[in-house]
Amino acid sequence: MSTLSLIPRAEVRPHWLASYHEEALEPDLPIIDPHHHLSDTLWGGYLQDDLLADLGSGHRIQSTVFIQVGFAYHEDGPEHLRPVGETQRVVDIAARVNAAQSGTQVCEGIVGFADLMLGARVEEILVGHLQAAAGRFRGIRCHAAAHAQFQYGVMHAPPLHVYMNPKFREGYATLSRFGLTFDSWAYHTQIDELYDLACAYPDIPVVIDHIGVPLGVGPYVGQRDTVFAEWKQRLQKIAALPNVWIKLGGLGMSVFGFGFHLANRPPSSEELAQAWGPYILTCIEIFGPSRCMFESNFPVDKGTCSYPVLWNTFKRITAGMSADEIRLLYRDTAADFYRLSKN
Repeated sequence: MSTLSLIPRAEVRPHWLASYHEEALEPDLPIIDPHHHLSDTLWGGYLQDDLLADLGSGHRIQSTVFIQVGFAYHEDGPEHLRPVGETQRVVDIAARVNAAQSGTQVCEGIVGFADLMLGARVEEILVGHLQAAAGRFRGIRCHAAAHAQFQYGVMHAPPLHVYMNPKFREGYATLSRFGLTFDSWAYHTQIDELYDLACAYPDIPVVIDHIGVPLGVGPYVGQRDTVFAEWKQRLQKIAALPNVWIKLGGLGMSVFGFGFHLANRPPSSEELAQAWGPYILTCIEIFGPSRCMFESNFPVDKGTCSYPVLWNTFKRITAGMSADEIRLLYRDTAADFYRLSKN
């Protein structure tokens, strides 16, 4: 049995990031960040102090959504219920942080993990998350990003074709009974399988994380134009489904193949906007602003740039758009999808 080649992630290097600085553009623009993580150990650790430092670095972040990452699981009890510990820990962090500051509603929404391969038995886990979340629980994300030729990062690769598995779909169907959303973390090569899943369950809102990850590593090195065309065609197909949204971000991950994290200095927002702009503008063109939301994907994308530079990049890409489009892209679409306050 062959071993998958490993694609290292872009590691967070504080000294490298500190060598380049930008002031926030349009600092009064209200933003909801609908995708960030927390961890005791990953990325060198990223907890409330780290998050608050980024949120307070110049842009006006009204609220955030925590997305599962396998953090703070219970160490005992039934194994399938251990992911509820992540929700409990995030609620505790949010309570402390929000009591101490009034600038941002941290973790106003929580997206957790449940093993949908358990089928209908997953209902017990969903109930556990909802009971633990103090009204913050919004949905489930499952790591489905898998490829036959490589593995990204340090996590174990999930099985191929998981979205097509009947047992997974049995578990997925339970989301609708609880009014929960689904975050899809998968590669562009898997978008057609996500289409099949979302088409089969039209009452479950789905958001594609990280623009659907048009790959730039492994067999896709040097194939950027071909990948772009295939990715765009698959997005056009899935965008025909009204229950599918998309997150604009994640392009700082090494699996995209841009390589900015390998340079001697961090990239500027102008450099990132030039490289990322065609992808983000294509998503907005296909889905429309009412189904697109910018995301930080921090601290994962912090391996490529700082929080101020990231949002400056997005603001450069959307320069010239109407006030209504800007409001949707930076705040209202995320608020509607995750049922958050717009105030």
